[in-house]
Amino acid sequence: MKKLGKDNVLIDLIFFFHFSGENFEQTPLRRTFKSKVLARYPENVEWNPFDQDAVGMLCMPKGLSFKTQADSREPQFHSFIITREDGSRTFGFSLTFYEEVTSKQICSAMQTLYHMHNAEYDILHTPPTNDKDSCTSIEDCNGTSVSKLQRFNSYDISRDTLYVSKCICLITPMSFMKACKRVLEQLHQAVTSPQPPPLPLESYIYNILYEVPLPPAGRSLKFSGVYGPIICQRPSINELPLFDFPVKEVFELLGVENVVQLFTCALLEFQILLYSQHYQRLMTVAETITALMFPFQWQHVYVPILPASLLHFLDAPVPYLMGLHSNGLDDRSKLELPQEANLCFVDIDNHFIELPEDLPQFPNKLEFIQEVSEILMAFGIPPEGNLHCSESASKMKSLRPCDIVSDKRNGNIAGSPLNSYELLKENETIARLQALVKRTGVSLEKLEVREETSSNKDLKVQCDEEEFKIYQLNIQIREIFANRFTLMFADYEVFVIQPSQDKESWFTNREQMQNFDKASFLSDQPEPYLPFLSRFLETQMFASFIDNKIMCHDEDDKDPVLRVFDSRVDKIRLLNVRTPTLRTSMYQKCTTVDEAEKAIELRLAKIDHTAVHPHLLDMKIGQGKYEPGFFPKLQSEVLSTGPASNKWTKRNAPAQWRRKDRQKQHTEHLRLDNDQREKYIQEARNLGSTIRQPKLSNLSPSVIAQTNWKFVEGLLKECRNKTKRMLVEKMGREAVELGHGEVNITGVEENTLIASLCDLLERIWSHGLQVKQGKSALWSHLLHYQENRQRKPTSGSFSTSGILFDSERRKSDASPVMSPLRISLIQDMRHIQNIGEIKTDVGKARAWVRLSMEKKLLSRHLKQLLSEHELTKKLYKRYAFLRCDDEKEQFLYHLLSFNAVDYFCFTNVFTTILIPYHILIVPSKKLGGSMFTANPWICISGELGETGVLQIPRNVLEMTFECQNLGKLTTVQIGHDNSGLYAKWLVEYVMVRNEITGHTYKFPCGRWLGKGMDDGSLERILVGELLTSHAEADERQCRTPPLQQSPSMIRRLVTISPNNKPKLNTGQIQETIGEAVNGIVKHFHKPEKERGSLTLLLCGESGLVSALEQVFQHGFKSPRLFKNVFIWDFLEKAQTYYETLDQNEMVPEENWQTRARSFCRFVTAINNTPRNIGKDGKFQMLVCLGARDHLLHHWIALLADCPITAQMYEDIALIKDHTLVNSLIRVLQTLQEFNITLEASLVKGIDI
Repeated sequence: MKKLGKDNVLIDLIFFFHFSGENFEQTPLRRTFKSKVLARYPENVEWNPFDQDAVGMLCMPKGLSFKTQADSREPQFHSFIITREDGSRTFGFSLTFYEEVTSKQICSAMQTLYHMHNAEYDILHTPPTNDKDSCTSIEDCNGTSVSKLQRFNSYDISRDTLYVSKCICLITPMSFMKACKRVLEQLHQAVTSPQPPPLPLESYIYNILYEVPLPPAGRSLKFSGVYGPIICQRPSINELPLFDFPVKEVFELLGVENVVQLFTCALLEFQILLYSQHYQRLMTVAETITALMFPFQWQHVYVPILPASLLHFLDAPVPYLMGLHSNGLDDRSKLELPQEANLCFVDIDNHFIELPEDLPQFPNKLEFIQEVSEILMAFGIPPEGNLHCSESASKMKSLRPCDIVSDKRNGNIAGSPLNSYELLKENETIARLQALVKRTGVSLEKLEVREETSSNKDLKVQCDEEEFKIYQLNIQIREIFANRFTLMFADYEVFVIQPSQDKESWFTNREQMQNFDKASFLSDQPEPYLPFLSRFLETQMFASFIDNKIMCHDEDDKDPVLRVFDSRVDKIRLLNVRTPTLRTSMYQKCTTVDEAEKAIELRLAKIDHTAVHPHLLDMKIGQGKYEPGFFPKLQSEVLSTGPASNKWTKRNAPAQWRRKDRQKQHTEHLRLDNDQREKYIQEARNLGSTIRQPKLSNLSPSVIAQTNWKFVEGLLKECRNKTKRMLVEKMGREAVELGHGEVNITGVEENTLIASLCDLLERIWSHGLQVKQGKSALWSHLLHYQENRQRKPTSGSFSTSGILFDSERRKSDASPVMSPLRISLIQDMRHIQNIGEIKTDVGKARAWVRLSMEKKLLSRHLKQLLSEHELTKKLYKRYAFLRCDDEKEQFLYHLLSFNAVDYFCFTNVFTTILIPYHILIVPSKKLGGSMFTANPWICISGELGETGVLQIPRNVLEMTFECQNLGKLTTVQIGHDNSGLYAKWLVEYVMVRNEITGHTYKFPCGRWLGKGMDDGSLERILVGELLTSHAEADERQCRTPPLQQSPSMIRRLVTISPNNKPKLNTGQIQETIGEAVNGIVKHFHKPEKERGSLTLLLCGESGLVSALEQVFQHGFKSPRLFKNVFIWDFLEKAQTYYETLDQNEMVPEENWQTRARSFCRFVTAINNTPRNIGKDGKFQMLVCLGARDHLLHHWIALLADCPITAQMYEDIALIKDHTLVNSLIRVLQTLQEFNITLEASLVKGIDI
């Protein structure tokens, strides 16, 4: 079996009398010096090579320190973690204490340092004499004398005793924190107590290293320390993984609300920075948050204790979870952080957390907080946290009440008694929690602690009460957190996309492949969960979790965490068969607590294994003695090798066995188990595989440069993958045919992807910043650019002022075109600055990115921003991503690919802002448009609203107006009041442009508006389409071609029928009907948020109206020359026929009668409408209403049997062919299951 401890490390010092970067203001006692490993046992371990730099840095993260008898010298315990490059971990536990310095040399060196310091200090602080006003003010003089007193009091060799820090450390493969802490404390106690311990220290250390095995899974183990037994226990393979840090402390330090918020940030892979002056607190919070994520695992940089020499890692443009020692600096504002746009900053000691903007809520957050609070209160912990928890009580005592009152963060705590509950009463979080708790009928003041429901009252646990309580609370809280994911992902397996090809090729194409059907999964979830879930499904930890699932075919192959999770999911599924509650937002409490608690209690009540007791070793006589108060130099011969044989060794000595177990333990952290998976985890998935874990080596400039280079490469790779993923999602169908993934991107998902792109841009812009200004590095850069531009006088040429004209637009001949919208980065910034709703810099940067994406200018704008090399040099260090030219070019190139698709990520998000719209009406030149005398009007509708009727001044064809965002535009109604002598108007098309996003819509018309012209219409409803900026949009065929020639649409003049589309045969007509109906069916099968415009599918170019027009025109008899006959004329005749029939009551059957009556009612209502919409407009309205009320197929059947049809159609007409009519009816019947809602503009003036 594996031994609990492998390396026992003693750390001491070597002196460097340079000041390792410390400033002279620091007195020598406050400076830190370089530490060095003095001894380690055993020298090396095959499976765990000793990393001297890492261990040195993490045992003493700030280096070596000195104190005098005047300072407090309490031993300090902390744990740490060493993560290797492959992601596997070893745990370290270290106890730092102070020993008296006996070397006279070192004492006098310290005295010399003080003399140097004081001399230096005097030079710096003596006022210059050549100044006119040589005498400084009295306060200054006082100040100086005070500091002099303080200086000279610091260290005097004749009067003071000097102490130096030393530490002992255990390195173990698993995190048995409590046991290791006991071992170290008892060893230290043995050295400092007046009585020597029963055996030499070597015996105890040898015992720990070689004779205490790792407890097997599901068992407990007892072994002997110097002064008493120590117990550790390990969960079985069916329980939650080993976790030995006190969750209690985290909730006391932060409060339940803050913990849940921090937990949410970690799940969404924000950058997280923990800040405290206690190393152990940093470690406890980091380990707790990552343990509560079960079954998911943090995939990025994880450094719970960031050594002082690695501070440049805060510049890392990747998600990280790091802990920073606060050095006793309470003022957060002095802390310079390179980026804060996506940062979650946790000030542990001050009970305070700063969150990134727009953090979505964790699903069922309030009920979740309530469930956790009930458990905490049962253990006597206030849910709002406890300001004088474990270590900080002493600090609280020294706080003056006035300090607290002035501290805004703690909710202005009352002056006198510092009772923890009173203390936090005014905090708004607590007010919310109290309200919450009141609803559950639990009172915070007089809390009834629930009786510990232990079924075996007679079970006596072998550890002390306090420790058992910690075990109980830990497991209860962890079970509640795990239960949230078990319920949330209870049916996740259904959505896992198993690879169609073999594993090897799946590996190779891993990054391009979809592994989870996100759209379908999200469409099943309750609406409130979507903001969180849509972002969570995009994280690295979720992708790795699903990859793991795909890799594990059978139970044996499964990694331990996945096995536990799947077994829980199966249980929930069984329960849900009986009481289906899945996929509702109803909150289900955790039911697994008691069972989990029972398992721990049984292990602690009946100890499974007891290790060999420490015994005398074969040591040289007279060795093993030592001086009290000094940790002795141990005998390395005895400790460097293990026993040749004892009962434990016989059982597990073969190195092979140990290696196997080591690998197994390795999988528990990494979740891999074979070479392929190892290769895969390291290469295929991890976006920043190169930067997953910083190397804790002594950092030379070249190593730092190399690390930064890896960051740059990682950012580029992430950018490539993100752009690819967004394009694949957006391009939909073609992508699916190429085997890239699902058909549609959901609105929620598009938002998520764009948000993650904004995060990536913020990280890129924060990398290598010289000086941080504002929370958003990108917006700060843009503001500098804007300021520079305003300072520079603009010269004649446009391009210098940052304005370019879109040269791609076609300069048309004489026909009017809209003057192109100028492309200006500054102008787009101004648009954003004018939006009052956006208050923060981060928000402005995001809005600007969204706007640039929608305008397809993101790459171009950023290129222009970065073309100001002087500005970039001023703002960024040499190694910054934005100053690596090749990478920057590639990055802009990747962003360029977004121009291939249409995003509406600005229009759809800022729905309430005012937007200027520009209208251009193009009448036909040749047919006397200039003589037009009536007063025109227009009304524009979009997905978010309509403008109402806008009067157009006569003879004005171009105008701009402002109104609330209409969304994507759908229809334009245009008409006139028929006044004056020449009230006839032939409009070719209307163009409308959104002046902020530049989206231009073209609404083809090509018909007359005027009595006695065409079909006599005074108004028309035009359906629009979005123009691509460079397509020859004018050349597109419009739905209803003009009767007359016009410059942009030269067509044969045909007087027979206005709808002179090329005549189609019956097969082609059936096909167009099929396609039109299919389009509507597909529309309704999409999730509601992503449906496009239904109006386009009904009235657009290949819509239902147009397809039915083809049906009724097929075989229509040609009328006399120069007289137009419209489909509506036929329908009116049919109506008259049925009405007379109805009066004569010669009706064949009831059913038929109802159809005839409904048909007549609709035709009459449309004819009676006050609107002058013309005959084709009336036909369009009838089709739309028929589709809405599911009557179209009845009417077709009715008309096919009508005698009028026989008169007005040739024998070959489709409407006379019974088989074709029946198949047409069947196709139209498929629309019955859909609830079609018509846009207001289509049915204005009709009340049916």
